[in-house]
Amino acid sequence: MPSTILVVEDEPAIQELVAVNLTFAGHKALRAASVDQANTLIRAELPDLILLDWMLPGSSGVQFARKLRSDERTRDIPIIMLTARSNESDKIEGLEAGADDYITKPFSPKELIARIKAVLRRRAPQLTDDLVELGNLKLDPATHRLNGINAEGKLINLEIGPTEFRLLHFFMTHPERVYSRAQLLDQVWGDHVFLEERTVDVHIRRLRHALTPSGHEYLVETVRGSGYRFSINASKAVATVD
Repeated sequence: MPSTILVVEDEPAIQELVAVNLTFAGHKALRAASVDQANTLIRAELPDLILLDWMLPGSSGVQFARKLRSDERTRDIPIIMLTARSNESDKIEGLEAGADDYITKPFSPKELIARIKAVLRRRAPQLTDDLVELGNLKLDPATHRLNGINAEGKLINLEIGPTEFRLLHFFMTHPERVYSRAQLLDQVWGDHVFLEERTVDVHIRRLRHALTPSGHEYLVETVRGSGYRFSINASKAVATVD
């Protein structure tokens, strides 16, 4: 699925090369030439991943990575370091600062895209096009199709709206965990979108309705006082959990 990727790189030629290849790969590329510019963009919209140069004017990429990891709002954003520093000690320092991967310059655009996909698969599987199968449901982000096996063992196609599809994709890639309405708004709609928390309740109802033809609506549990959980261990007889 398309991801928003922030490129923090002060060399214009490299920044352009990376941004163009990200766009060709279907991603939205944001550009910053310094930590200050990156902070401004992040305040407006959280990116799904950050490509971070080590040597930047004012503050280094390693220092910025540590700051991102110490901030609750940004600590979970995947980070890939892009740098000409190839010593093992430098790689270790970058990874210990919070980077998820480390790519040395020069690098091939194909390798960069492959590394991005690998990091997103580990850290944010809801942003990939990988097929997800769970609880007799099969969700295909590439084709935007959802299939379910009903009680009679018959495979049926399920009609689902785009927002409910994104919500289910997030649930299926993060099963058995309880998420508050605020967390779901951030993860599915984005923290730059300002909506009332009751919006989540509306789309949960629509999601359950979409899952009803295959009998899987009970997998989306309401956890009273906490939020919602997608559980393949849920009981059909219990719609909510105290």
